[in-house]
Amino acid sequence: MEEIWITRIFNDNLAGLGNSILGAVGLPTELRPWTNFMTMQLLVVLIIVLVFAFLRTRLSAERPGKFQQTFELIYEFIRDQTEDLVGHHGQRYMAFFGTLFIFVLVANLIGVIPGLESPTMYYYVPAGCAIATFLYYNGAGIKAVGLGKHLAHLLGPVWWMAPLMLVIEIISHFARPLSLTLRLYANMYAGEAVTNVFLRLTYLVVPVVFMALHVFVALLQAYIFMALTMVYVAGSVAQEEH
Repeated sequence: MEEIWITRIFNDNLAGLGNSILGAVGLPTELRPWTNFMTMQLLVVLIIVLVFAFLRTRLSAERPGKFQQTFELIYEFIRDQTEDLVGHHGQRYMAFFGTLFIFVLVANLIGVIPGLESPTMYYYVPAGCAIATFLYYNGAGIKAVGLGKHLAHLLGPVWWMAPLMLVIEIISHFARPLSLTLRLYANMYAGEAVTNVFLRLTYLVVPVVFMALHVFVALLQAYIFMALTMVYVAGSVAQEEH
């Protein structure tokens, strides 16, 4: 795809840094190593860091402002969803749920700003989030019930069905990151494409409608990604209560 302005700045001025990163992970160097999804991810992270740095300076227990109240509502929403889907013991996992939700949400919404793109419309970014989720819920399960019980969960409740259940469970677990990736990528790519098409056709009412739809899809997909992560974590740590 065509370079957006921020990617052009990175490639014109920081190509050496980009190639150093590519070389560190064993990838070949490029003349213009930075891609849109890379620079947009960095921008998303920068925005999140600046927003929370600003929020920290405005925190007040006596006179909370609207900015603080907005994030308190987000916190309460994530907390309630965690209790509903994971249980009361799910509070220990809220940091990951909240980080994932906010990152995906900002990454989805940033494409609404003219001249920028949603990094989640490139499958690399949803895949990275999905792999992080896969590693996290398995790690949480191992920590909660131990490696033996976590692996025993793959065998099912009946011993004579264990070989069949093992195959089914392995396929099911590895299908989860694929499903998370495709769902987020497909929805954001389609939303971005439709919005851009109508923006080129007219600048009046129709683009506003599709941009509003794009915002709704962005919010919904961020929630779905977080909710499915909660479900996976809940399934991995469920045996802790027995």
